[in-house]
Amino acid sequence: MPPVRSRSERSPSTPALLLAAIACALLVLTGCSRSPGTGAALARDSSRPAPSPGRSSYTIMQMNLCLSGIADCYVKVAYPAALQEAAALIREARPDAVTISEACRGDVAQIARQTGYHLRFSTVIYGGRPFRCVQPGGRGVFGDSVLTKAAIVSSHNHAFAAQTDKERRRWLCVTTVGQIEVCTAHLDTRSAVEAPGNDAQCAELAAILAGRAAAGTVIFGGDVNRTAPCAPAGFWIRTDASGRHEPGLQQVYGSGALQSPTAEVVPFTHSDHDVLVLRGHLER
Repeated sequence: MPPVRSRSERSPSTPALLLAAIACALLVLTGCSRSPGTGAALARDSSRPAPSPGRSSYTIMQMNLCLSGIADCYVKVAYPAALQEAAALIREARPDAVTISEACRGDVAQIARQTGYHLRFSTVIYGGRPFRCVQPGGRGVFGDSVLTKAAIVSSHNHAFAAQTDKERRRWLCVTTVGQIEVCTAHLDTRSAVEAPGNDAQCAELAAILAGRAAAGTVIFGGDVNRTAPCAPAGFWIRTDASGRHEPGLQQVYGSGALQSPTAEVVPFTHSDHDVLVLRGHLER
C-alpha cells in the first residue's frame, strides 16, 4: 500500500493547475519550461561584470645567480647546476620577464637559448675593466641581465653616479613590444665602506624609475642589498622577505598598468638567494 502523503506533499489542486497553465501561456516567450531557479541564476549571472578584454596577466622573476666565480657564495653554485636549475624554473613559471643579478654573459645567453627568451646584458666594470668570470673561464664577462618573452625594441644601460667600490654598479632598462619597460640593478652592499654608495644609488634608482614611469608602465626587479626599498612614490613594492637566504634584499617594484601583484618566494638550491616571482594583471 503506497504511503499517504500529507497535504503539503500532495499535487496542486485543479484551480492551481489552471492558473499555472495560463501563466505559462502568457510567459512562453520567456521560457516557462526552465527548471526551478534557472531564471534567478541567469539574473545573477547577468549582473556580474564581464571580464575586461583589455586585462592580461604578467609575471616577472628576479634571481641572483652568484656566477662570477670569486664571491663567497660561489661554493653553492656547483656550476653548471645553477644554470640548469635557473632554466628549469623559467620553463616552469614561463615569466614574461626575468631580471638576473650576478650573471655571466655566456651563461645567461645559454639560459636564453634554452628557454627561448630575448636578452640584454649590462657589463659591470670591476677593478677598472670588465671582469671575466672564472672557475671555469670562457663564460664571458660579469654583470646583470634582463630576459624577456616579448621582443625587445630598445634598451638603456648606465653606471650609477655614486660608486664606492672597485665593482662599478649599473642599471639596465629594456622596453619590449607592448611598451612594458623592465629594469634591473644590483646595488652596493651595506658594509661600512659601501653603505654610503648603497644609499646614494638607492636614491638615484628611485629618481630613474620615477622619470621612466612618466612615459608608461615600469617594472623593476633586482638585488638592492638592503631591506628598505628604493621605489619612488606611487610604486607598489614586493620583496623576498619570507625567503630562507638573505631575505628582503631582492625586490620588485611596479607602476602604471600592472596591478594586483602577488609575490611568491621559490627555493633555489644553487645560490645564496631564493627566487622572487611576482604575478600581476596589466590593465590596458
